[in-house]
Amino acid sequence: AKAVHGVLRHLADRKGLILNELYEKIGWPLYRKYGHAYDAFKLALTEGDAEGVQDPFAELAIPDEIKEELKTYIRRRLAPQPIKIRADVEVSCFTYEGIDAIREALFAGIACGGENTPIKIKLIAPPIYVLSTMTLEKDAGIALLNKSIETIENSIVSKGGKMDVKLPPKAVSLKEDIELQAIMDQLALENDEIDGDAPEDD
Repeated sequence: AKAVHGVLRHLADRKGLILNELYEKIGWPLYRKYGHAYDAFKLALTEGDAEGVQDPFAELAIPDEIKEELKTYIRRRLAPQPIKIRADVEVSCFTYEGIDAIREALFAGIACGGENTPIKIKLIAPPIYVLSTMTLEKDAGIALLNKSIETIENSIVSKGGKMDVKLPPKAVSLKEDIELQAIMDQLALENDEIDGDAPEDD
């Protein structure tokens, strides 16, 4: 009900209309037909994309320009928001193929992504890498990164290397992603300090 009120309030403000009249012409007819106006709004998101889905606003006694404004705002306000899925891994290989083996394994992991769910892999500091993807379906995104991790592991192990999962795939908010990035950056800094502690020649 809150989302429906917000949409109608926006429409009233945008078009200089009376909110109560919008409820009479849009809100209440949709409640009567669909049980809840919000269900009609969700149908409007899929109308044209899914076969057999009719325009829920077609029978409303409002001008076409109001219908289009309504649809535009609903798509912006109610459309599903992409979720970021993230995983942190360590990939190392000390055999002859070394860096080439790691690069090949990571590219194999990236290749698991699709056109709408590409996988990105970012180097924090050797051997720490972050895998991420954006998706509308949380479980599908987690499954995709798990598949990518398995692919990377199979590739690197076949070349004599190894992979450890530091953070299994999970959905992260912007705040969590920033916090995890800070932890990874700190680990990278510590690794650099350790590398720099080699004794100097007199």
